[in-house]
Amino acid sequence: MEDKPKNPARRTLFKAIGAATAAGVTGNILPGCVGKKGDTGKNLAFAEIPHSLDAQHHLPTGYHADILLRWGDPLFAGNTPFAPEKLTVTEQEKRFGYNNDFIAYMPLDADAGPGEGERHSKSNNSARGLLCVNHEYTQPHLMFSGYKDEVSAVRGVPAEHVAVEQAACGHTIVEVERTGNGWRPVLDSPYNRRITLHTAMAITGPAAGDRRLQTTTDPDGKRVFGTVGNCAGGKTPWGTVLIAEEGFGGAFQGNPDTIADPVEVANHRAFGIHPDNRNWGDYDRRFDIGVEPNEPNRFGWMVEYDPYDPASQPRKLTSLGRFEHEGFTLVSKPDRPIVAYGGDDDENQFVYRYVSRRQYQPDDYAHNRDLLSDGTLYAGRFNDDGSGRWLPLVFGRGPLTEANGFRNQADVLIDARRAARLVGATPMDRPEDIETNPVNDCTYVMLTRNTKRSGTNNANPRPRNPTGHVLEIVPPGRHGERNHAAGTFAWNIFLLGGNPNAEDPEERGAYGEQLPGIVSADGWFTCPDNVAFDARGGMWVATDGCEKFGFHNGLWAMPTDGDQRAIPKHFFGCPEGAELCGPEFTPDGKTLFVSVQHPADRSGSTFDNPLHRWPDNDPALPPRPSVLAIYRRDGKIVGS
Repeated sequence: MEDKPKNPARRTLFKAIGAATAAGVTGNILPGCVGKKGDTGKNLAFAEIPHSLDAQHHLPTGYHADILLRWGDPLFAGNTPFAPEKLTVTEQEKRFGYNNDFIAYMPLDADAGPGEGERHSKSNNSARGLLCVNHEYTQPHLMFSGYKDEVSAVRGVPAEHVAVEQAACGHTIVEVERTGNGWRPVLDSPYNRRITLHTAMAITGPAAGDRRLQTTTDPDGKRVFGTVGNCAGGKTPWGTVLIAEEGFGGAFQGNPDTIADPVEVANHRAFGIHPDNRNWGDYDRRFDIGVEPNEPNRFGWMVEYDPYDPASQPRKLTSLGRFEHEGFTLVSKPDRPIVAYGGDDDENQFVYRYVSRRQYQPDDYAHNRDLLSDGTLYAGRFNDDGSGRWLPLVFGRGPLTEANGFRNQADVLIDARRAARLVGATPMDRPEDIETNPVNDCTYVMLTRNTKRSGTNNANPRPRNPTGHVLEIVPPGRHGERNHAAGTFAWNIFLLGGNPNAEDPEERGAYGEQLPGIVSADGWFTCPDNVAFDARGGMWVATDGCEKFGFHNGLWAMPTDGDQRAIPKHFFGCPEGAELCGPEFTPDGKTLFVSVQHPADRSGSTFDNPLHRWPDNDPALPPRPSVLAIYRRDGKIVGS
């Protein structure tokens, strides 16, 4: 039976969970997406870990975590031991970058070599593959000696530190293998590669070549060096990786009011460009908007590259719009358009969907490579009755006209935020990771938090939302036949983050059937950020914001069906100061990779006097962002 929006008269009031009595909150909560019969809760049998806050990471009994990759670890043999005080640009370009985030595990076909992406993409090898890891941003006060606090590392950073920072941003591709002694990187693999702010990239799609992307060094507007602010991402079934450009505005300095074009003044302000930003522009002039006012328009896109071809050139996909991308994840069904979902990670921004013009053909690699360059971008409207509509962002349609300041489709995509607001999309509570469950074929939106909301709607029901929530999108159709390309959808609130026993109704969580005591004292969490699904449809949510409520960020797993639906269990805890990012399973489900980002990030914590020195706990080394490979000691599936 088709899942339909609930009748407004039957909306579930949150009286049962106590979240609305004082705040007047209403919305749709359960039931929601109906998939195949089953109960993923019976598979999540690990022993839950407690809330805590200390200098170590925490796992359930019977599990082990290999510290697989740390900032500064070499990708090639012959590198000297990591010595941050001696780190040079040349060295950093050959080493793992800083603040690891999104992870894609891309299997390697034992019989295929570099450049044979089509063959590799059909592999399910869970013992040898490529880890493709984003490096979101740098923190000089934790990377280098001499800074007294975070503020002192914003202005006046010397040129040699700026150069190392830029080399530590971007993305890493490294071959990894599972051995009898755990996981390890394969040094000198022909696949190993760093993508940095100096990697040449093509600009493709409707905005390529537009005057707003042209600079003095690239008058054609079709070639840019590098990527920055790389948060989450996605994978394609044809073997390429998508990486997002999120907080790119902080890399630029200058006063937008000095620019003659009022469109660019508003544009640069919207992305946080101002004179007090970090001083990269003093040493790399393209990051000074007074020198290159169009350079910021060449960032804020999704980037696609082929990890199986080290010689391939990444390309920025302007068809997917420009905003603070958390990532884009794909739904691919044979002989149907590719559908990609993404979020703009800022308060009161929007959920987006892209639909390719042509259909996905599983055995036509060349055909599929163009699917993300030719299609339509949409923004989501979440109606209060539990229905929704995808609103096309197309020049000449509705308000997206010259009368409202749009010259062409390039303008619509460069200013996607303004376009989405004009067509009537719903402002959301920081939409971060958005992924589709492979079992029930419904899509889940992580809404991290929002303390800047000026009005509520049923999809964002809290006037002030410091603990975040998860939204469930149900495309029309039955399980296995859901039409993600349709113009409408249904939605439900899957859960509300927060302590279910909190006195403040705006911080009170709601889980499962909302019965008292249904969530354990350690099962509740706040601020959902990234999400992954296991092969059984279990949801694994990574968090960024739990420390404000007295315990570590980490990973919580929960079923999406059965009597344990939306009831979390606590699986992993970060060391203090860190957030968890990029959960990614191997195809066999026996290894879970996670990124521990910015450990020891606390007020007053510096390179010279850090809060702690995880993961090495070596007095000669600072805290280091790291990727962990988690597995059961008995070799069985993670979570079972």
